Amino acid sequence: MIGIFGGTFDPVHFGHLRPALECLQGLDLEQLRFIPLKVPVHRPQPCASPAARLAMLEAAIADEPRFMVDARELERPGRSYSYDTLASLRAERGAQRPLCLLVGADAFAAFLRWHRPQEILELAHLVVMRRPGHRALVDPELEALYARRGSDTRAELARAPGGRILFQEVTQIDISATRIRRLLATGQSPRYLLPEPVRAYIARTGVYDGCGMGELPA
Repeated sequence: MIGIFGGTFDPVHFGHLRPALECLQGLDLEQLRFIPLKVPVHRPQPCASPAARLAMLEAAIADEPRFMVDARELERPGRSYSYDTLASLRAERGAQRPLCLLVGADAFAAFLRWHRPQEILELAHLVVMRRPGHRALVDPELEALYARRGSDTRAELARAPGGRILFQEVTQIDISATRIRRLLATGQSPRYLLPEPVRAYIARTGVYDGCGMGELPA
């Protein structure tokens, strides 16, 4: 199985990386692809350039062989829709390879308002990353969808290319990219919130100089 984790990663931090690692290990994924978005649909546009966000991701995951960066969204014009990304991966990987789209609990709560949500679920499984004890199902329509598509086991996901929803408990670290950018904007260090190679890249390049006051966590 292949995991797909999309986001702006502006910058990537431990709040992204630790849950991703727990999904990689907990689901025994062959690989987990980090896919930075070029033009996100439901959040403010990234501050750092596509090239800088790509470089920071590559630096962050260099020591985990089953993590990889996939730049397809950065190379495609227009808005970054999960459906388009998954359709592209499905065309490459064939009809039977299980794909697992990793989403946070908050993103899953809005899943039925995504672009072509039912078709997304046909292309891939949804792995909903949630903290222990968190109740992610509060919408009756989502409850009904989970009643039809829910799964409790990795083995069930491995037997089909897509179509199932699995809740994966992960360690959720209260870090946001917005907070990191604000620290940088006020001359404070983001050390210990993100990997040292990413901090060093930011310090060396000044990629966030004049930036940092975004409105939403990323």
